[in-house]
Amino acid sequence: MRAVLMAGGSGTRLRPLTCDLPKPMVPILNRPIAEHIINLLKRNGITEVIATLHYLPDIMRDYFNDGRDFGVQMTYAVEEDQPLGTAGCVKNIADLLDGTFLVISGDSVTDFDLQGAIDFHRQVGAKATLVLTRVPNPIEFGVVIIDREGKIQRFVEKPSTSEIFSDTVNTGTYILEPEVLAYLPANQEADFSNDLFPLLLAKGIPLYGYVAEGYWCDVGHLEAYREAQYDALYRKVMVDYAYPETSPGVWIGENTQIDPSVELHPPVLIGKNCRIGARTVLEAGTVIGDNVTIGSDADLKRPIVWNGAVIGDEVHLRACSIARGARLDRRSHVLEGAVIGPLSTVGEEAKISPGVRVWPSKQIESGATLNINLIWGNTAQRNLFGQRGVAGLANIDITPEFAVKLGAAYGSTLKPGSRVTVSRDQRSISRMVSRSLIAGLMSVGINVQNLEATAIPVARTLLIQMGVAGGIHVRLHPDRPDHVLIEFFDEHGIDIPKGKEKKIEGAYFKEDLRRSAIHEIGDVTYPTQAVAAYTTTFEKYLNVEAVMNSQTKVVIDYVYAVSGAVLPQILAKFGCDAVVLNASLRQAALSNDEREAMLAQLVR
Repeated sequence: MRAVLMAGGSGTRLRPLTCDLPKPMVPILNRPIAEHIINLLKRNGITEVIATLHYLPDIMRDYFNDGRDFGVQMTYAVEEDQPLGTAGCVKNIADLLDGTFLVISGDSVTDFDLQGAIDFHRQVGAKATLVLTRVPNPIEFGVVIIDREGKIQRFVEKPSTSEIFSDTVNTGTYILEPEVLAYLPANQEADFSNDLFPLLLAKGIPLYGYVAEGYWCDVGHLEAYREAQYDALYRKVMVDYAYPETSPGVWIGENTQIDPSVELHPPVLIGKNCRIGARTVLEAGTVIGDNVTIGSDADLKRPIVWNGAVIGDEVHLRACSIARGARLDRRSHVLEGAVIGPLSTVGEEAKISPGVRVWPSKQIESGATLNINLIWGNTAQRNLFGQRGVAGLANIDITPEFAVKLGAAYGSTLKPGSRVTVSRDQRSISRMVSRSLIAGLMSVGINVQNLEATAIPVARTLLIQMGVAGGIHVRLHPDRPDHVLIEFFDEHGIDIPKGKEKKIEGAYFKEDLRRSAIHEIGDVTYPTQAVAAYTTTFEKYLNVEAVMNSQTKVVIDYVYAVSGAVLPQILAKFGCDAVVLNASLRQAALSNDEREAMLAQLVR
């Protein structure tokens, strides 16, 4: 009998673990899920396996080859152009399926009695048999209802709460006769649960359900991935362990060196060629891959550590997942539910907060605290502020969610009810970021004077006149057209000092953010006559009579910026003859070539 192993899934909900691995190749107790499934098939007398592949197919083919080393005969069918769905990929290999065959999902851990299901299928004369199981919460799965003989009466794929009529769910394992594939269209995407089975039910073709006893876990998300590891360690599911059991509940691979002072609390699994330093503690539920180095005095409570990881001295890991080749430096902390992607580095004394995911090949600076997923960009920095305020890639580093939190952090360093100004340049990205900053400020009880698109000198001057506690200005970075620059001013309109920057950084990274009651939420107002007020102040610092008598002719290039809204009023007031260039507003940043051309134009 042949089995079809559906192994084409990309596992988007398991990312970053599946950024460079297909979902069936994600390890459970240091063996890919697909290998556990193949061992299950072997135990049930099935040794001919056809794997349907789509996402990163070469990884699985290189691992299993022809299957000889795993005691099976493996062949592969790759969906080259597009995924064909659970049923479409099986239809694609119909010419290889000339007798009763079994279909099994490549992303679940189970120890079902498949031979019992096959015997049931043959006894009742079914054309299709779904292997079912009972679960406490069926809302994530396809719910099935069967009669006393096992004949399927009804099923609903991923029901809402009101549609749950049974605790019996579809496990993605089917025993099928080849003729049912005739009901599927060729080379088209099709699904067993949504397309084929409802059609068979409607046509009255014998469709049965077999309720299997035993363990089943759909490894569909990161929490389920960790739970499957723990269940396998605690022997809730029958799996073949990759290493010998050296003492009750402790499995250790060959050539692994463990310092005598290390504390091992079973169950614990440690791979081959590992090195574990003095006084390190491995709590129950810890899984360590092959070729892992762990320093001295580390404290590991139920982490899943993949092959080749390097764990430094005094590192603390708490029920997290550390992917292959990751490096965690001295005294770093990775907390519950966090995931460190392949080849990423966590610096000394850095802290990864619960549930945070770090994508592959990222760099977390020493001492940094990471509270949000690190997907884009390359680094998570310890400091927010650089030489000129807070700068970062537009909509990658400086995102709306980042700006909301930054605004709340700044507002939390001010007294509740304080007033601040917010201004920006004319660009859409700056409008988006400034509105997010305003939302953060309001959430901590700060009242906002929104100056909207305003030149920086105007914003600085109005700060003093309005008697506010500070101000923020958002603009495209003058030197890097793909970066946003956020600048903070004090009550005198000058850049805030380093001490104030450190307070804002402390509130941001420690998430020490004030939360205001509904009646304390800040207001937003839009001051009028801002340019007139600036012009009046400007006038105080000029010898107006001398300027007016000089009959000056001025050539001004506004470079498509917001200063074009201010200077004409001032110059007109003083009787200056202005020749104006590039006075319209523009969204896009200037290229270097454009700047050179405009300078040449200005010179002429």
